[in-house]
Amino acid sequence: MAEIENRYEFVYFFDVENGNPNGDPDAGNFPRIDPETNFGVVTDVCLKRKIRNYVEIAKGRNAPHLIYVREKAVLTLEQKNAYDSKEVQKAVKEKADPIPIARTWMCKNYFDIRAFGAVMSLKENNCGQVRGPIQISFGKSIEPIVPREITITRMAVATEKEAEAQKGDNRTMGRKNIVPYALYRAEGYISAHLAKQTGFSTDDLDLLWEALCQMFEHDHSAARGKMAARKLFVFKHGTALGNAPAHQLFSLINIERVKENGSPAREFKDYLIKVDSQNVPKGVELFEKL
Repeated sequence: MAEIENRYEFVYFFDVENGNPNGDPDAGNFPRIDPETNFGVVTDVCLKRKIRNYVEIAKGRNAPHLIYVREKAVLTLEQKNAYDSKEVQKAVKEKADPIPIARTWMCKNYFDIRAFGAVMSLKENNCGQVRGPIQISFGKSIEPIVPREITITRMAVATEKEAEAQKGDNRTMGRKNIVPYALYRAEGYISAHLAKQTGFSTDDLDLLWEALCQMFEHDHSAARGKMAARKLFVFKHGTALGNAPAHQLFSLINIERVKENGSPAREFKDYLIKVDSQNVPKGVELFEKL
């Protein structure tokens, strides 16, 4: 697997229709918003979760694409795999510090550690800390959103006691939070320097692009409504240090409404993405992955 020798940035657009892209557990699972502006928010943790899930589906639970932070995982047991390895056992036998060797083993076998890093400095099976090469910003909606709370009805109850209390009327009421429509923009950064430290390779990078393009296709649910990846723009620098500031590159990609008639956007074609490809700085290449 080849090493990454170039710095990258990317701009990612995705949308939701009649769904909740990222509920806030501190607000009754209401769609996350910036309370000062009412712009919608999707956390980086939410996006990384979907990337992890896609990699696990696509590659299975096999090295070197194991997932460290996954549903119902016990992290000390995941780290025990490193301490059970021949490399770490040899270090322990020779009375060498096992932590750097365990950290290298975890990076080698777990995709999300190579990509996003991890804090593994637990008392049991200490594997140290890893700073990942990939950083993803919060997704932010292009326009303010107006989430809705929809009342739903279930024509059944859970227990006989509930049925008796309702005197045969088995209807129960609930709530469902949705965003009628919103288009979100997230931005990301990939450090060639940190990629070399974790072993994040060009094959891993291709898998990341694949995940961003396809992860919503394997994450459908009634709660999330209709979500889709819409556009992925990638800036590749000619060097590891980079050839232009990230904010300058991000400013080359802008979005506007097709018709400013005062009505809310309800589909992707209500927007127009404009790419100023003529002003891409020297030493930087722009690719459209989606």
